[in-house]
Amino acid sequence: MPKHYLISLLLLSGWAINAQTARKYSNEFLNIGVDAAAMGMANAVVASTSDVNAGYWNPAGLVGIEDNELALMHASYFANIALYDYAAFAKPLDSKSVVAISLIRFGVDDILNTTQLIDAEGNINYDNISLFSTADYAFTFSYARELPLDGLQLGANAKVIRRIIGDFANSWGFGLDFGLQYKANGWELGAMARDITTSVNTWSIDEEEFAKISDAVEGQNQELPETLEITLPKLQLGVARSWLIRYDYSIKAEFDMLMRFTQTNDIISSSSVSASPAVGVEFGYTDLVFIRAGVGNFQNITQLDGSDRVGFQPNIGVGFKYKGIHVDYALTDIGDQSAAIYSNIFSLKLDWELFR
Repeated sequence: MPKHYLISLLLLSGWAINAQTARKYSNEFLNIGVDAAAMGMANAVVASTSDVNAGYWNPAGLVGIEDNELALMHASYFANIALYDYAAFAKPLDSKSVVAISLIRFGVDDILNTTQLIDAEGNINYDNISLFSTADYAFTFSYARELPLDGLQLGANAKVIRRIIGDFANSWGFGLDFGLQYKANGWELGAMARDITTSVNTWSIDEEEFAKISDAVEGQNQELPETLEITLPKLQLGVARSWLIRYDYSIKAEFDMLMRFTQTNDIISSSSVSASPAVGVEFGYTDLVFIRAGVGNFQNITQLDGSDRVGFQPNIGVGFKYKGIHVDYALTDIGDQSAAIYSNIFSLKLDWELFR
């Protein structure tokens, strides 16, 4: 990799955390999602989620757990360059409250560091090439409780965020999420407020390493960035309904609206709020086999010729359930023309009833 390409990548992604002002996009790895079943429905699950994965989608849904549950997921992005892994465990405390913990890692490993490829005499020295990794971690503790009003349940997340860019920079962050669900007359309503108090990441940058490359691109990236990064709140609202047909067939459908309190490329956008809809459907047979489909992430896209179009992300998935074992698969962004964007996602969920 040419030296100036890697330097630009480091300066723009790692150092450019500018910011004692809130940013439109921050800690974006936490917005990817978890659980292949949910992703097959285009992440439209905030109202209907009711298992261990609810700790991510809407902690209020954890109240639906009847026994201990464990979830695992693995996915790869950008032709297997970036790996995304997730694990979660939930445990009922009593008939009305549940706790859960989860860990997410999104990382790129073994990146070539060629910043010292050319020595002080202008000679290329391949012995100076080293490797480093960049990784984002999130540890979340969730609590959910059924409220006295029949059908109403509340949940909250406390999350610790750790981001590492080799030896160049690292940060610690903290944030809070709150969720609600209400079920009545066959309908399910959900609301999930992420980073409700804004999440704050405090960065520590190796100034010696920065000094080595600060003048590498003339006229660019000359100053050490600010070290405070603020993540703006987001709100996801959803409504869902399920139907059972002749005891063997089931249908679940949900419509969600994801809102950011800033102007973005979302299909609905203003200076104060932007929103993108998502809809997902799941067909089940004898509570054993499931087929899922969904579409979301509607964006206004300006093309190279200057014309505008609306882009969206269609997903599909399948699932299998036997006793306490749930295996799910999702293929996301199937409408994109770049094969590198396709993501094959596998997840596993185990219910403790399997061991009883």
